[in-house]
Amino acid sequence: MNSAPSPRPQTEAKRSISLYRRLLSWLLLPLLALGTLLLVQAFLSAREAADRAYDRLLEASLVTIAEQVKWQDGQLWLDLPPAALEMLATDAQERVFYSLVDADGEQVTGNTHLPDANRAADGRLAPQESLGRSGELSFRDIAWQGQALRLGSLDTRLGGWGDDPRHGQRYSIRVAHTREGRDTLTRELFSGSLVRLAGMATLALLVVLIGVRLALSPLTRLRRAIRERDSRSLAPLNLPLPRELEELKHTINDLLARMRRVRANQERFIGDASHQLRTPLAGLSAHAELALRQQDPSAWHAALGQMQTTASHTAHLANQLLSLTRLNNPEVQPPRVPLELSALARATVSRLFLRCDRAGVDLGLEIAPDIDGAAWTLGVEWQLEEALANLIDNACKHGARTVTLTLSRMAAPSDATFTQPDSAALAGRWRLSVEDDGPGIDAERRLLVLRPFHRNTQPDSHDQAPAQQPDELKHHEGAGLGLAIVDGIARHHDARLTLSDATARSMTQAADSASRTDDAIHAADANDTDETGASCGLCVSLHLAPCAAPEVRVDGEDESAQAGKPAKTGGTAC
Repeated sequence: MNSAPSPRPQTEAKRSISLYRRLLSWLLLPLLALGTLLLVQAFLSAREAADRAYDRLLEASLVTIAEQVKWQDGQLWLDLPPAALEMLATDAQERVFYSLVDADGEQVTGNTHLPDANRAADGRLAPQESLGRSGELSFRDIAWQGQALRLGSLDTRLGGWGDDPRHGQRYSIRVAHTREGRDTLTRELFSGSLVRLAGMATLALLVVLIGVRLALSPLTRLRRAIRERDSRSLAPLNLPLPRELEELKHTINDLLARMRRVRANQERFIGDASHQLRTPLAGLSAHAELALRQQDPSAWHAALGQMQTTASHTAHLANQLLSLTRLNNPEVQPPRVPLELSALARATVSRLFLRCDRAGVDLGLEIAPDIDGAAWTLGVEWQLEEALANLIDNACKHGARTVTLTLSRMAAPSDATFTQPDSAALAGRWRLSVEDDGPGIDAERRLLVLRPFHRNTQPDSHDQAPAQQPDELKHHEGAGLGLAIVDGIARHHDARLTLSDATARSMTQAADSASRTDDAIHAADANDTDETGASCGLCVSLHLAPCAAPEVRVDGEDESAQAGKPAKTGGTAC
């Protein structure tokens, strides 16, 4: 039964913002800010235009009233014409006020006492608009008796001739009116601008929406092309896209190409695994059928023995297939923890010693005294144990009589001991090596044996006759998975896997496959053979990076003091 899908991806998809909305946000938000500024500017311009128009009417009213000022009976006299105030009275029912003030600041006539427009409320001079030699004109907004008024003031003098006492008599005409008409005109002008701006905003919005939709249409085509593909198809995408999306298409095609290679490797692996499993199963069936035809109990016993050996081999092969599959799945890789390699080596040798002893193989262990108990690294215990077990098992199956597991530290590079250019990278690393005295592997074949289901066949005199092989091993020679599993474990541990001749392992570093890519591995040096061209045993080494020993906290010990203790070994902290 399939498990219910996790709601987490759907929740993340709902929280994510689409590219379409993101582009609209980046385009419309600046347009909205610009539209707001344009609206404010349109309102200010409308109010300025209304004030300018009504100030001209106010100016005309002041001039008309000034023309009617006379000198009569020893004082200023004003015969106010009705048109002078009616020109300021609009349909908005504005209220108009006027005042005539003499040179001493005393009001001569008017319907209210208005302040001087030349001086602001704080007594400072207000801006003036010159009318030439005949007078000075100024305007300002005032608050008068709870009303907002626009005040205009005209300072001028009477005209005359000769010794006429009226000649040069100064006076001031002040006219003010409420702002209803100005506000009405401002709204009318702003309404017209608002309609135009709304039309422009609507057009800009349509252009942005259509433009963004058209700009994202290649993404829609790409999504549709991927969604409509057969789920089993890994063919490359072939559709025209803009230059900005070509790189994405090439990246997807590269991914599909890698998936095709992975699928091809999986299909080849499944085919090889099926063949490897079918052969022992067919043998089991043949032995059972042969036993059923026999009447002799001893024949039955012999057939059952062969069937048990074949079943053991099949179970071992199945375990190797499971291990290799688990190593090749990056989603289920366990985390690496600090491990002490000398203890791990001892445990592995103890577990395999009796089996090797029954097979007639001398299994030994060598650990450098200076690193015994202090060889810490980051790793997965069961994987490293399985790697060592596979190396020892391979050595036993291929005719080795003596197998030695060695733990040491790589020395600093020198011209006398290192022949490979990358040997300096191995300095200071732990070296777990399994050395045997078997026929070995030719240098040109060391790359091939790391592939699954590839057996190292030795047609020369180094091959051991089946009759001379131990009874426990002569019924099967392996499926060619051991070194492939070791190589996968080495890559998971960021380790170096090297294959070299056992008789010259301290002088050479060959077949380097450190954390290699799928197709990249250094072949062994062709000179790592004896004078006859044959290999003298095989030494397979894992070079692991060291790390500091984990801290052991003692009860009651101060944490700060514990943290200040130096690590036992150098390297990356565990």
